[in-house]
Amino acid sequence: MYDYIIVGGGSAGCALASRLSEDEAVRVLLLEAGPRDWHPYIHLPVCYYKTTKGGLTWGFELEPQTHQEGITPAFAQARVLGGGSSINAQVYIRGSAADYDNWVTMGCPGWSYEEVLPYFRRSEANESLSAPYHGTEGPLSVSDQRHTHPLTKAFTRACQEFGMPFNGDFNGKDQAGAGLYQITNRNGRRCSAAVAYLARARKRSNLTVRTACAVRRIVIERGRAVGVEYLDGGRGVTERADQAVILSAGAINSPKILMLSGIGPADHLTSHGIKPAFDLPGVGKNLHDHLDIFMMYNVHGLSTYDRYKKMHWQLVAGLQYALFRNGPVSANVVEGGAFWSTSGHLDTPNLQYHFLAGTGIEKVTSGTSTGNGCTLNAYLLHPLSRGQVTLRSADPAAAPSIDPKFLDVQSDLDCTIEAVMIGQEIMAQPSIAKFISNEFLPGPELRSRAGYEAFVRSQARSGYHPVGTCRMGLDEMAVVDPELRVRGIEGLRVADASIMPRLVSGNTNAPSMMIGEKAADLLRGNHIASPSSVVPFERAKNDPSAVHH
Repeated sequence: MYDYIIVGGGSAGCALASRLSEDEAVRVLLLEAGPRDWHPYIHLPVCYYKTTKGGLTWGFELEPQTHQEGITPAFAQARVLGGGSSINAQVYIRGSAADYDNWVTMGCPGWSYEEVLPYFRRSEANESLSAPYHGTEGPLSVSDQRHTHPLTKAFTRACQEFGMPFNGDFNGKDQAGAGLYQITNRNGRRCSAAVAYLARARKRSNLTVRTACAVRRIVIERGRAVGVEYLDGGRGVTERADQAVILSAGAINSPKILMLSGIGPADHLTSHGIKPAFDLPGVGKNLHDHLDIFMMYNVHGLSTYDRYKKMHWQLVAGLQYALFRNGPVSANVVEGGAFWSTSGHLDTPNLQYHFLAGTGIEKVTSGTSTGNGCTLNAYLLHPLSRGQVTLRSADPAAAPSIDPKFLDVQSDLDCTIEAVMIGQEIMAQPSIAKFISNEFLPGPELRSRAGYEAFVRSQARSGYHPVGTCRMGLDEMAVVDPELRVRGIEGLRVADASIMPRLVSGNTNAPSMMIGEKAADLLRGNHIASPSSVVPFERAKNDPSAVHH
């Protein structure tokens, strides 16, 4: 018997397990479906693109995308201890203050920027930044880049020539502008949630971590979650929880497990032969994600990261890393960043850019590379299109149906097209244009509105930031309340990106850890006072579009 069972050892689950087990009187079980984070590619920053393919992911594919010519792209979701933090590009972004203040407006009291900032600070050990926005004593190492490619610095200068201010801290007073991303890195190695939160916590006798354990369903008795059933080496196991079961399996698997347990839209469950334990229509709904579009360029005058595809250059870089723990192996590749707005958008930025001094990470279906290039990724931060996660069958081993319905709303398409146009203007600025041989994706022939639209529909792919499928709120479609309690079932909570009512302005890894941190305090009945010295982000005042754009 345990006090708490946490399902999912990802970014939120690791933080939650660590914090709950700080109380020696509490017994905590953390279950992860994937393996331990032993693979060397996980810990070498430059190898992140290798980890997003193969056995460290679930191997999901999207349903045919109606507005994208019916494509069914791969949809990488981590299946390893540490979750997405073990396979991502290590970019540390929290989102804007307006994101969290808007959550309150959408029915989530307690989740304002001033109320979540203490949890971001508590989690963080920033090597160069401190109060009022940053922490320095937390478990998660956040660092400046050990290796930044010269072309990335040219990109940040080009953004300034375009008209963006330089921004030395995207998580500080104002998100707008261009600069270098800080990364979740410790001494030249990835600092995942597993490394940050579990390295010490696993030594505690009251914390049990089990990997390769796939949860089949939550055990519910008389309207209360009392445990979980899972497979361990093909053997069925049931463990019971005295206090609570917490789902931290992510925006795809948390709703899947709820539905397999009889919690979800009753008609949908019945159609798969599952007896409803509680009719909760919002489970699996409100799925949304960043739709990533990329521009690619051939480069001359200097060598990009593409040259490290050749074995002799890999050996040189490997030797540098082994001796000094720096150089290209310590690079996260996704080095340059920018936050900006489409025309007519006057509040916080609604576009994000990632610059990579290399190609080959993104799978493309057109264009001709010389083997020495760079990539600029862009996406709309707050898409309006909404999809869903549903069951294909009652078999827990079957992948769910995942349909974000990308570009279902016209404005998402319009803003994504403008994001491409802005990106092309940035790349035409003198500081970086002098290194560009040619644009091979989308290419110089793209001039008409119809051409841009066809490019976005055919080439855009998920940014792998799904949220919203167990939405937090107070209305009838909400799955959890602002204390993360599942409506209608006692002793059951959800704590991961699925509870976000709306996407944050940026990458979702840091916010997921914040959710895990806050969930631990909600379970323990604790509260961190908001820091009185915080100067809020600059944001629009009394602008209802800040909630609905």
